[in-house]
Amino acid sequence: MISLDKKFENLFLNVSIQAALSSYYLIGKKNKQAADKAAVDTMRSELNKIDMKGKIVIGEGELDKAPMLYIGEKLGTMSGPELDIAVDPLEGTNFVANNLPGALSVISLANKSNLFSAPETYMNKISTNILDKDVIDLDFPLKKNINNLAEYKNKKPENLTACILDRPRHKHIIEQLINLRVKLKLITDGDISGALLVTDEKFGVDIFLGIGGGPEGVLAASALDAYNCNFQGRFLFETDEDKSRASKMGIKDFNKKYELNEIISGDSIFCATGITSGDLVSGIEIHEDEFISETLITHKSTGLKKIIKTKQKF
Repeated sequence: MISLDKKFENLFLNVSIQAALSSYYLIGKKNKQAADKAAVDTMRSELNKIDMKGKIVIGEGELDKAPMLYIGEKLGTMSGPELDIAVDPLEGTNFVANNLPGALSVISLANKSNLFSAPETYMNKISTNILDKDVIDLDFPLKKNINNLAEYKNKKPENLTACILDRPRHKHIIEQLINLRVKLKLITDGDISGALLVTDEKFGVDIFLGIGGGPEGVLAASALDAYNCNFQGRFLFETDEDKSRASKMGIKDFNKKYELNEIISGDSIFCATGITSGDLVSGIEIHEDEFISETLITHKSTGLKKIIKTKQKF
C-alpha cells in the first residue's frame, strides 16, 4: 500500500474548514442553493492551491452541472502526486438553510484509481462495526441481520438501535424494525454522518441501513475503512441514462454488491467539518476576530482517527 503523505492531512483539513466557514454565513437564510454554492466555490479555490494532480471521482454532478464540483474535474497546481478526490461540500443543505443540526463539509482523497468512481445516483447500503463474515450482509433479509446482530452483540433486538433516513421509501423497513422492537434513530438528511454513527459506542447506533446517496456512500466508506468497520453498497441505476453514465465509468454489472475494499482501496484521508452542531462534530463558532471549528479526520495508514478542534484568526 502506497501511503499518502502526512502533509495532506493538514492541507485537506483546511479545505473542509474553509468550505464549512463559507456555508456558515448562510445558516438560517432559507437558501440551500446559495449555501451549497458557497461551499463548492471555496472548496474548489482551496483545492486548486494544493500541489497535486487532483481529479474529482465523486462529486455533486457532471460537467453540464457546473459550478458544482463535477465528476472528472481536474484540480490542483498539476504538479505533485495524482490523487482521486471525493467531495460533498455541503452535506445537509436543508440543515444550513433552516438552521438545523448536522450540516457538514466533507472531503476524501486517495491515490489515483483507489477511490471508486460512480455517477450521482442512489445506493442501497449497510454499515456496522462488525467485520466477521456472514453476520451482516446487504443480501440477508432484515430479520436475519437483526437476529444475527443481536446474537453477535449478546443483546436482545429491543436493545439494538438502527439508524435510517426517514423517507417514504423506507416505510416497509421501518415497520419491520418496529415489529422486531428495534430502537430507531430516524434522520431527515445527512447519511454520511448516519453511516459513521456505528464507529463508536458513544453514539449508541448498532447498524445503519437503507437507500441514500451513492456519493455519500463512497465518502462514508473512506472513514469506515479507517475505523475497521463494515460497509456494503449496491448502486441503484433506475434509468437508461443512469446505466449509460455508469457504463462510461467502467461499471458493467449494474446489480453488483460492493464490499468496502472495492469502494476504497489502499490509503485514504477523510475530513468532515461541522457547520451546524450534530452527532459527529460541533459547528462553526464565531468570536470577534476568530472562529472555532471541529473536524473529524481519519488517515488509514497512520491510524489517525480523531476530532480536531481549531481556532483561527480571520
